[in-house]
Amino acid sequence: MRWDDLRRSSNVEDFRSRSGASGSRGAMRFAVPIIRFLLGNKYGRVVLLVGVIAYFLGYNPLSLLAFLDTSPTQEKSLSVPSAKDNKTAEFVSTVLAQTEDIWHPIFRKNDLVYEEPKLVLFRGSVNSGCGHATAQIGPFYCSKDKKIYLDMSFFEDLQNRHNAPGDFAQAYVIAHEVGHHVQNLVGLLNKSHTFKKTASKKDANTLQVKVELQADCYAGIWAHSVKAIMEEGDVQEALNAASAIGDDTLQKQAKGYVTPDSFTHGSAKDRMTWFSLGYKRGDIKDCQTGI
Repeated sequence: MRWDDLRRSSNVEDFRSRSGASGSRGAMRFAVPIIRFLLGNKYGRVVLLVGVIAYFLGYNPLSLLAFLDTSPTQEKSLSVPSAKDNKTAEFVSTVLAQTEDIWHPIFRKNDLVYEEPKLVLFRGSVNSGCGHATAQIGPFYCSKDKKIYLDMSFFEDLQNRHNAPGDFAQAYVIAHEVGHHVQNLVGLLNKSHTFKKTASKKDANTLQVKVELQADCYAGIWAHSVKAIMEEGDVQEALNAASAIGDDTLQKQAKGYVTPDSFTHGSAKDRMTWFSLGYKRGDIKDCQTGI
């Protein structure tokens, strides 16, 4: 993918130099004496109860205390990203800019206004609008704050653990998460969240697969729109990535067998099929997965 001369997005928030683990330790140092103080009076216990409720709703009250910690331990936790890491960050910013350029006219064509998402780069862990998250969960989109969260180590895993190298494989992942943002803007994510509150686990998983496959199709629409800067083999890189992170592929690697009822993202075949459909057609109307 020829991207060096393309514009970068201004919607990237770079938290790579922050340490979520150290920040949490610092917050705990502040939290212990505060909790003791609050337990000592009636109103304090009410505040603690509110904090517990907030925690179970997905918000981490300790994250507020992390900003107060200016100890030497926290300062030492800051790291300087490598040149390779910075190059990857530039690439992410460029892909995000391309998605912005593509979704604005698509929304205008449908008499809608596209609101650009923010993309947060981090390493290790991060506090999002949807709660505390670690690198283990992979890239994700939070509908509450309309941000995409990307741990830089995922691209390393994509190449080394999942055997899906290449810049276009990485671009596919970013475009997929932007696809979730599109779903959020048009109300499809809220619709799916409402359904899953009362659905059985099997039905909820089935709907979530449809959500993920549509995001794959939207990623294909992005690829369709950047054909002018693509190089030979780029589409195959994206297809390899879609296959490598298919539910059946991951389950076979983890436990040696597949349980389709537990799928939440779709099989390798389905993920490749829906990405290919978006890439070939380039039309959002062809991405109806039944949500």
